[in-house]
Amino acid sequence: MTLSHLAPLLGGMLIGTGAVLLLALSGRIAGVSGIVGGLYDSPKGDRAWRFAFLGGLWLGGLVLLTLAPELLPRTVPGGWPVALGAGLLVGVGTRAGNGCTSGHGVCGLGRRSRRSFAAVLVFMATGILTALFVRPWIGGAP
Repeated sequence: MTLSHLAPLLGGMLIGTGAVLLLALSGRIAGVSGIVGGLYDSPKGDRAWRFAFLGGLWLGGLVLLTLAPELLPRTVPGGWPVALGAGLLVGVGTRAGNGCTSGHGVCGLGRRSRRSFAAVLVFMATGILTALFVRPWIGGAP
């Protein structure tokens, strides 16, 4: 079994461990959209941990790029403009929906939140439908 086969498992374990540690050590939820949103509307004393968390996400990506670049995709289906547009839509949607996949999916489900369960069902259904209809349109595999 190669590293590329273990990468999703290891990544999931790291995300889960990070979410548990953030909750256990600070009582905060590791929802990325809430963390980013709080940079703008939280008191100044509440911003350092947010920058540290986001910096850790960037640092993790840089470590992966340095140590195992073969695990990262070489191309983006549809190109970078489509990826950036999709990212912006996801960001707007997470703020409108009061949470993102990390907040609801990882932390909310772990806390047995009914609201998070409903949100994850909507996220997954929307993602599946979007992939079925949009991916062939942008040139990806059906």
